[in-house]
Amino acid sequence: MKFFKRFLFKFILFLFIIGIIMTFIFGIIGFNSYSNALKEKRFLNRISEITTNENFVPFSNLSKDYINAVIAVEDHRFYNHGALDFISIARAFYTNLSKHSLKEGGSTITQQVAKNVFFSQEKTLSRKLGEIFASIDLEKNYSKDEIFTFYVNTSYFGDGFYGIKEASNGYYQKDPIDLTLDEASMLAGIPNAPSVYSPTKNPELAKQRQAQVLERMVKYKYISQETANEITSN
Repeated sequence: MKFFKRFLFKFILFLFIIGIIMTFIFGIIGFNSYSNALKEKRFLNRISEITTNENFVPFSNLSKDYINAVIAVEDHRFYNHGALDFISIARAFYTNLSKHSLKEGGSTITQQVAKNVFFSQEKTLSRKLGEIFASIDLEKNYSKDEIFTFYVNTSYFGDGFYGIKEASNGYYQKDPIDLTLDEASMLAGIPNAPSVYSPTKNPELAKQRQAQVLERMVKYKYISQETANEITSN
């Protein structure tokens, strides 16, 4: 029994040390990735390119339904966590492990802004680790509302539309502040896979994705089930 306890203690200690070493290595990789991105273009310059764009839409000019739809489907704890959401990360890890897949991610809206603003869409470990450092910088320097606007203004909505203003004007010929719940829930679902959920290219898949958005809005009490049913039945 004593031998087993000693073995168990040494094994746990070994795992702990390995964990520290791996964290240190990953930290260096991520920091270098973020540093290289800043060498290409400075932090404030990247943000300025977003906010000075003629199509930039501030938070106050977004419809409440659209804000709620995006929060519900992308990151429902957005206003309650920091740069990372460890609860979502743990849930995604468990789901992927149990389903033997890598379909679910735990990225926050802030991390998605980091990807859109500082990195390419290439899926690499260094980029993913770099996102963490960029996300921490974003949360340190900007409010949640500002970070949200960076996200919706840098997302791709298919059909050549970049940012919520182009998408709202292009798909519905109206400004983002005037979006109805039907329109807002449709647009909120597109950035997850623009080529798949474009309502002009794949209307049926777009409606299925919209139903998922509405389901999340019901789950997090932004709308009633009756309201969601009215939209999905149209």
